[in-house]
Amino acid sequence: MIRLCQAADRETILAVINQGACAYAGVIPADCYHAPYMSLGELTHEIAQGVSFWGFEQGGTLRGVMGIQNVKDITLIRHAYVRPESQGQGIGAALLTHLRQLTARPILIGAWADALWAAQFYRKHGFEPVSSREKNRLLSAYWTVSPRQIETSVVLADQRWRDRITAVQV
Repeated sequence: MIRLCQAADRETILAVINQGACAYAGVIPADCYHAPYMSLGELTHEIAQGVSFWGFEQGGTLRGVMGIQNVKDITLIRHAYVRPESQGQGIGAALLTHLRQLTARPILIGAWADALWAAQFYRKHGFEPVSSREKNRLLSAYWTVSPRQIETSVVLADQRWRDRITAVQV
């Protein structure tokens, strides 16, 4: 079952994020990885900034989470994680499909460039990487991230975003 997460779910959301983020250890730049990957304070800040978390619950356990955030004229997919033992079961795909149905806005997703599996997942679901120049502009315009994170990330866009860019160029 996919459901909107509530305040009472914060500790569980945090556990799912930190368990899933263990995959980054030794993959993303060492100066960008720390354990735990996200603190309760950081999660609380993200929620205060408008990130709504949705969860995939199975057998009474939250197996995966994914956030959605409207920023200016677009929607961001944020903090998408599935518990390691639940990966490969379609949970991330189900969450992404659900969140895409919640908005008519163009969708952007930021990911670590070295986390190749993440970009591959999003590409499988119709998202395409933007150019390096556009990535830098988008990360600065729609996210609050460090210059180091901008340098080491990719941005993927859905068809609505690509259609908008094509219309502007014509």
